[in-house]
Amino acid sequence: MLRDSIQPCARTTTTTTTASTMSAAEKDPFYLSTGHSGKHGHEFLEFEYSHGRLRYANNSNYRNDSLIRKEMWVGPLVVKELKRIVEASEITKEDDSNWPKKNIVGKQELEIRIGSDHISFETAKIGSLVDIQDSEDPEGLRVFYYLVQDLKCLIFSLISLHFKIKPI
Repeated sequence: MLRDSIQPCARTTTTTTTASTMSAAEKDPFYLSTGHSGKHGHEFLEFEYSHGRLRYANNSNYRNDSLIRKEMWVGPLVVKELKRIVEASEITKEDDSNWPKKNIVGKQELEIRIGSDHISFETAKIGSLVDIQDSEDPEGLRVFYYLVQDLKCLIFSLISLHFKIKPI
């Protein structure tokens, strides 16, 4: 989901990796990616977690802002909390077939691989709770909306603590 590569991280890897030498983060199939893009296509905000690495990208083009990309390695407790948030939301029980389709305003996406479940959702960009109430599946869309908000809150907190910047 993230565009291009993000600043390289200092990490040593071996050329031959066996199951016995892989870390817990490398063995874990947990994957999380969420983001939205605006009506002009070049505006986007994305998060991606995979194998211990958390990536963030933001391109608002507001007043000629430049692209912001951040990447950090997170520990097992952060991963455990990400999983807990996803599992508590019960998003894997939802279906996006009755959600608003992407339109000229933009789109929001969420992809999760947790345990044996691999889900991917796409819907129109949600501007307010009124958009949710007016949909054909308000309960499912509400679960999606609050999960994405919870994930953004946690990830923005991590970014603020790690990089000492103010994201949007």
